[in-house]
Amino acid sequence: AVDARRTGMLICGGGLVKHHICNANLMRNGADYAVFINTGQEFDGSDSGAKPDEAVSWGKVRPEATPVKVCADATLLLPLLVAQTFARERGAEAAAAAAPP
Repeated sequence: AVDARRTGMLICGGGLVKHHICNANLMRNGADYAVFINTGQEFDGSDSGAKPDEAVSWGKVRPEATPVKVCADATLLLPLLVAQTFARERGAEAAAAAAPP
């Protein structure tokens, strides 16, 4: 992450893994993109429940980035995100193939 021109974080769940991924980006002045998917709530004080603004304040996400937190079960949401990504790519390929030369 330190030598990359840009980095992004797609963090499913929370806890120790979230902590280490965010800290890797801290060493390069924050991630350029961040999506947090978990069911953690802010009121209990857990790292998982922290809002993305907390990561910005610690320098784990760049201030000019637009981090997103999705409150959902990652085991349900991640397959939908991946499927939509591939569907969008295949749709573009199909449209390009159908276009007249």
